[in-house]
Amino acid sequence: MHIHPIFYVYILKCADDSFYIGMTNHLDKRINEHESGNYPGSYTYNRRPIELMFYETFTDPESAYYFEQKIKKWSRAKKQALIEENYDKLPELAKKKFRKK
Repeated sequence: MHIHPIFYVYILKCADDSFYIGMTNHLDKRINEHESGNYPGSYTYNRRPIELMFYETFTDPESAYYFEQKIKKWSRAKKQALIEENYDKLPELAKKKFRKK
């Protein structure tokens, strides 16, 4: 029997209220690294404490990578809808808003 590794795409909420999106194959270890400030040059280092808001699991690293890249481009409102499991709002939040002159 072959066991497939699990990959995680996760969203952290930082102390400055910003979101950080990352990918790992060991979620608990990676969250601990963010919390303990293992990497002084990282985005989360000066934005601690952090809070895990969302994660999704994948068996394929390529799928995880593409999902991570996709949600990094999303608006804050769309990320918030994902965190709150308001999946029905995601298509509407994906639409570009144009102002009429």
